[in-house]
Amino acid sequence: MCPYEFINRIFEAKAAKSGGVVRRNIADVIKFSSIPYLVNEVEARGFHLIEIEDQFVIFCNSGNFKLWC
Repeated sequence: MCPYEFINRIFEAKAAKSGGVVRRNIADVIKFSSIPYLVNEVEARGFHLIEIEDQFVIFCNSGNFKLWC
């Protein structure tokens, strides 16, 4: 699998297409693509990305983001 294909599959997920939330293991992102490429793709779509422990969580929505706690 090429690095671009791995990242594109993230955004083809049903949750991503419907404005939901997707998560991926950081080790998988590093193994199959790269963190900078993921960040660029998230930014290009106007989405939000957070890192928590060993996971990247992507909010597939361009709305305002507020972290409460």
